[in-house]
Amino acid sequence: MSTIVQLALAVGDRVSLTEASALTALARDSGVASIRLLDGERTLDPTVVAAHLAGVHSGIGFVAEVPTTHHAPYNTARRVLSLDRATGGRAGIALLPGGGDEVSDATAPDPAAGDPLRRWREYAGVLTRLWESFPRRALIGDQAAAVVARAELIRPIGHEGAFYRVAGPLDGPSSPQGRPVLVADLGVLDPAAVAESADVVVVEQAAGADAALTDALRQAGRDRREVALLGRVPAGSPEQVLVWVHEHRLDGVELVPAGGAEEVAAVLRAWASEVAEAPSLRAALGLRAEVAA
Repeated sequence: MSTIVQLALAVGDRVSLTEASALTALARDSGVASIRLLDGERTLDPTVVAAHLAGVHSGIGFVAEVPTTHHAPYNTARRVLSLDRATGGRAGIALLPGGGDEVSDATAPDPAAGDPLRRWREYAGVLTRLWESFPRRALIGDQAAAVVARAELIRPIGHEGAFYRVAGPLDGPSSPQGRPVLVADLGVLDPAAVAESADVVVVEQAAGADAALTDALRQAGRDRREVALLGRVPAGSPEQVLVWVHEHRLDGVELVPAGGAEEVAAVLRAWASEVAEAPSLRAALGLRAEVAA
């Protein structure tokens, strides 16, 4: 399997939207699998930026950062799934741990619950279940028979946990890749917290990460081949970074270049490689187990 490359961009901070568009084209042509759009005080809304860039550039995936504090899980699930369908299965979300949102907090089953790890784990589980609640094959659209969808395939999730009550299902079908990709960062989160739901795990400290993730996935009933493990790096010589990737059994890198658009472009040119266009973000990230659509 070739080394996966994901690029992180803070659009609206160090990189303008116009510059981001040019960098997206360069990233796609350089073999980058996806662009992670960072969230911050001086950045544009990552989901809006992803929708804009995806409308201009095809053939590359977009992963929008979304903290748990911005939206209730159902709202996030709908927005991101709409983006995933619009891009033909090239969208994902990097879910960031944090506090609650005002809608969910008003009806929280356990108002005293406050652990961000537990919240992230519950939020992520709700997202993945919602994204699978209306499979694409359920949508029939048979005018002659007056059948829009096969209702027996559309299932409410009926979730009630410590932080959220979510009935579901979603009101629209899944995308060609099954469901959006869910990205998790190890740091505040630990392998046990992300093992149930994450498709991609990003680490800064690579030593021992593969073994810890493999063990956590096994305990969650999953296989290591179902998850891509990426190491975050600022830049550096591709040859040296790839030695580090292989030494620690990583599947790829998340590039986080310092500086503005010129510095990002220089990093992309240094990392340029020929990679065949993948049919979905899941395929581009080397995920072996596609979620059934």
